[in-house]
Formats: sequence, C-alpha cells, structure tokens
Amino acid sequence: MNGKVESANLEGLLAIVHHDIELKKDAYLFQEGDLADGIYYIRSGKIRIGKVSPDGREIAFQIFSEGDFIYEISLYADSSPYTVHARAIEDSVCAKIKKDVLEENLLLKPSLNVEFMKMMSLHHKKMQSKFRDLILHGKKGALYSTLIRLTNSYGVEQEGGILIDLSLTNQELANFCGMSREVVNRMLSTLKKDSKLSMQDGKILVHDLEYLREENHCEICPIEICKID
Repeated sequence: MNGKVESANLEGLLAIVHHDIELKKDAYLFQEGDLADGIYYIRSGKIRIGKVSPDGREIAFQIFSEGDFIYEISLYADSSPYTVHARAIEDSVCAKIKKDVLEENLLLKPSLNVEFMKMMSLHHKKMQSKFRDLILHGKKGALYSTLIRLTNSYGVEQEGGILIDLSLTNQELANFCGMSREVVNRMLSTLKKDSKLSMQDGKILVHDLEYLREENHCEICPIEICKID
C-alpha cells in the first residue's frame, strides 16, 4: 500500500520515524516471510513491491518513489509476515515507523487517523481498478492498463506524445502485467508497427494514449486512482 504526503496532517507521521535505512539498487527493504512490524516513508529513490509466484515468475504490483508511504501491515492486530517483497530499483533512503508507535499516534491524534484512513481508502480503489482491468480485458487490457497508469505516474508531455520517464525492460513491464516477456514483446511490436508508441533513449513514448484508453474501454477514472504508484 502507499500514499504521498499530500496533507499537512500526514506530515505528523514523519515526527515518529524510528530510523532511516539506506538501500543500494536491487537490495531488499523487506522480503516475503519477514515480520511486518512497521511502515516506511520513501525519502529518496524508488521501491518496487512484488511477489514471486509458485512457478517462479516475479509479479510486480507497484512502484513507490519519494514522498510515498509503504504500509503492508494490519493495524491493531498481531504482526504477521509479509506476503510480498519490497526491492529498491535505484539507490534509496527509507524511513521506518514502528507499528506500535504508529498505532498509538493514530489513537491519540484523530486528524492524523482520518488522513491515514483516506490514504488507505485511495489505495484500495487503485487496486480494485487494476484488478478490474486485468480480469475484464485479458492480456491486452493488462498491458494497455499498465501503460496508461505509467503515463499518469511518470508521463512527460512532449511533441508527438507522452514520454514515460522511467526506464523499464520488457521483462519488468511483463512483471507488472503478469505475463511472459515474449507475449509483451509481441504486443509492443504491434503497437510500434501501428505507430501507437515508440522508444526514445530506452523509454516508452506513447503517441496515441486515446487509442489505449478506447481499446481498454477506459472508464476515465480520476488520475489519483489510475496510477502505478
């Protein structure tokens, strides 16, 4: 789960930081099976949340960056193991807030509690939207939905389209879609052939975002829901 510090009330969480953690690229912030005993605030860098499937495939759920909170915990319940992992995709610094301290502050500060609940609610809406696309529109929907979300999170408008200002390999993109790299390769090749997108310095330049939306039967969700972070 995640949320950006967009409210002055949420800034109160930063006053209860326990300690900072410095991560090199590819290092784990936590792994599946570790005890979930706190939440994290991303001071700098980018962290990817994912899971390894029983057949060994890595599935990516979200990418978090500076200003995001990661809170894969259950509040006011016994701490349980993580069911996902968090891995740095670039050098990062994360601040940890211990679970028991967080719970105490949420009880004592109603305004902080309200903002935290709003953040969690937004996350659930994001995940529902993503799963809807994956279930209703199959492989094409998974890829198109991911590309749309990436433009909303990392898009930079340029002449001729929107540049996704994030370097992703085809394998990493496939991990977000829950598909094999070969399938994503073929679908990207078709989109390039049809001039719907192209590559620019290793990054994806989307030329026809409206086409992706129409093919995915996009419901034009608020941008804060239709994002990859």
